[in-house]
Amino acid sequence: MKWMKTTAFVCAISLLSVGFFSGCGKERNALMDVRLASGASRGGDASQTRTAEYLSKDLCVIPKNGQSKPKDGAMTAKASMIINDTDGKMLYSDNIYQKLYPASITKIVTTYVALKYGNMDDVVTVSYNASHITEYGATLCGLQQGDKIVLWDLLNAFMVHSGNDAGIAIAEHISGSEKKFAKLMNKEMAAIGAVHSHFANSHGLHSDKHYTTAYDLYLIFRRLIQNDAFIRLIDQGQYTLKFRGGNGKKKKISYLSTDRYLIGRAMAPKGVQVIGGKTGTTFNAGSCLILYSIGPDEKKYISVVLKADGGDDLYRQMNHLMSMEGR
Repeated sequence: MKWMKTTAFVCAISLLSVGFFSGCGKERNALMDVRLASGASRGGDASQTRTAEYLSKDLCVIPKNGQSKPKDGAMTAKASMIINDTDGKMLYSDNIYQKLYPASITKIVTTYVALKYGNMDDVVTVSYNASHITEYGATLCGLQQGDKIVLWDLLNAFMVHSGNDAGIAIAEHISGSEKKFAKLMNKEMAAIGAVHSHFANSHGLHSDKHYTTAYDLYLIFRRLIQNDAFIRLIDQGQYTLKFRGGNGKKKKISYLSTDRYLIGRAMAPKGVQVIGGKTGTTFNAGSCLILYSIGPDEKKYISVVLKADGGDDLYRQMNHLMSMEGR
């Protein structure tokens, strides 16, 4: 075993020496191999399978010393990036490997796990735990104990309105408890190479043990936008949830999206079509947004802003990133 570890180390050093000269492009396969060897690959045939899978995905891999220099003065958020996902090209990246609190952007990871492991036709029964979140300022869908909701409908309300009560209900339905669900979130993130993240809950309310990076969010978001069901979830400015209460009576609640672009409170740069994404805001995380858009060149883009100073600042910086689309 000792000689195997030594060989892996030598191979990683060799790849580092030839690969860390460009952000995305011809060297990205070697760079991803190094990334997996440094954290995501931790054993035997399974790690080799994950490596082979990643080498075929044509991801944009950005080494720490391959991020944008100098930093764009307009980008004051703690971390930010924009990727031309059609061509696998990095247009801008800053501080994308620093561990930061994601707030409700967490919900894209919850949705990834739910779409993978859940039966969308299942009926979810809301528990006492899900319906009694007491944290000040927490966004809620207004669910009550005993409410019965189809999982697909619940996911829609969850992503549109960012309800933390819906997140707990989803986690408990799929894994039996939020703690078990968080373990599944961490397992799935590690499996896709997002090795600098750790999630403690399904919704994003603050925990010191709940963090991720801009690059890890890019990895999971890129997988999600390949799923038509996920696109339907994020591409809507409002949603009306229809379900039954614990007493069997029909109930209906309408929600507006937390994404300003989808409800007309923010306008994207000329020629840019915003498909959707996920917002996040807590005191510790600041204002955050991950977004999927189509540029004036008809190419697809993924952009991330983490820890901006308030909502107006967040959308100003996101617009600045999207103004790079088509370059």
